[in-house]
Amino acid sequence: MSAPAPAAPRPRLGDRSLFPTLAPVAYLNHAAIAPPSLPVQQAIHAIVDDYARHGTAAFLRWASERQRLRGLLARLLNADAEDIALVANTTRGVSDIALCLPWRPGDRVLLFQGEFPANITPWQRAAELFQLELELLPVGDFHRGKGLDHLRAALRRPTRLVAVSAVQFQTGLRMPVAEMAALCHESGAELFVDAIQALGVCPLDVRASGIDYLSAGSHKWMMGTEGLACLYIRRDRVAALRPNVAGWLSHEDGLDFLFGGADLLRYDRPIRQRADFVEGGAYNTIGCVALAASLDLILALGVPAIFEHVTKYLDELEDGLCVRGFTSLRARAVSERSGILSVHPPRSVDVADLQRALAERGIACTTPDGALRFSPHWPNDPDTEIPRVLAAIDAALGNP
Repeated sequence: MSAPAPAAPRPRLGDRSLFPTLAPVAYLNHAAIAPPSLPVQQAIHAIVDDYARHGTAAFLRWASERQRLRGLLARLLNADAEDIALVANTTRGVSDIALCLPWRPGDRVLLFQGEFPANITPWQRAAELFQLELELLPVGDFHRGKGLDHLRAALRRPTRLVAVSAVQFQTGLRMPVAEMAALCHESGAELFVDAIQALGVCPLDVRASGIDYLSAGSHKWMMGTEGLACLYIRRDRVAALRPNVAGWLSHEDGLDFLFGGADLLRYDRPIRQRADFVEGGAYNTIGCVALAASLDLILALGVPAIFEHVTKYLDELEDGLCVRGFTSLRARAVSERSGILSVHPPRSVDVADLQRALAERGIACTTPDGALRFSPHWPNDPDTEIPRVLAAIDAALGNP
């Protein structure tokens, strides 16, 4: 392995010195794609350099980084490392469970209208393949405080699984996943959680919450790179899954025939009875190294501290926007908040035009389904950034 890069400064809340080339004056788009920090860049450069110099020998040297990453993810989730698989993206994690559950024709799956499509399409495909019944409940019920009651009523009919996002991508509403899991288990159902908009910014404990399955990509709040996600499978759920997505690396000791000597090529090795049976082919080792470098920073800061920092940032930004006539979609209860603040601009303002005007002034945000969405993270400094964001808003709106 190449000589390690010089140690980077330790992360500090509100300090973007580990992002020295980041161009926007306020990067508020972590709910879309996070910019890689200097330690992440250094980790990527180190592994690419080693592969460039040594090829296959580098693969063997960096293999342990995958196991280290599982340990970091386990700390983030309060899980065991062996209950975590490393997959290509959030959608792949959803699809793995959708294709491997032991469905029976007529099994019922509850989804939510308004979810990001990654947590809808795989269940639609499973419904067609396995003759399932899908029902979409309105996620807006949770905004109105009626979601759990309506879910309880829906679960009176036999249900195999409920799938929900931990945080809604449009509004930032944090869903009551622990309460939802309890309702599911009382009725004999299981809970799948898409956690891509939560993991890394909102405290999340799979054990305490009773979550059965969880998938989350690394390129948003975990601040890794695209093309990698974690898939958590509760230990007592693995045995029932059918290995419909297994590949050559899903077998026990799947690499032995390449590195262990002669006469080891076999096709009858058992499929692993662990979450990582879904890891069927070549690994995204570069993405694993990148995510491990980022999680080192996040875990050093602590997710609760990050959440508090982001909450204070959004509190101040929300106040400034509401004074200017924006309508906030953010939940009132702290327990229902996330790292996202979505707003609707004054009625006469085109949201797409406003977003472009803000981008020209160095404010990075986005417009999912017509809302203006701001999503800061631990490097964002409210003292320096929020005045600039509000000044950019005023300039874009022509306010004096």
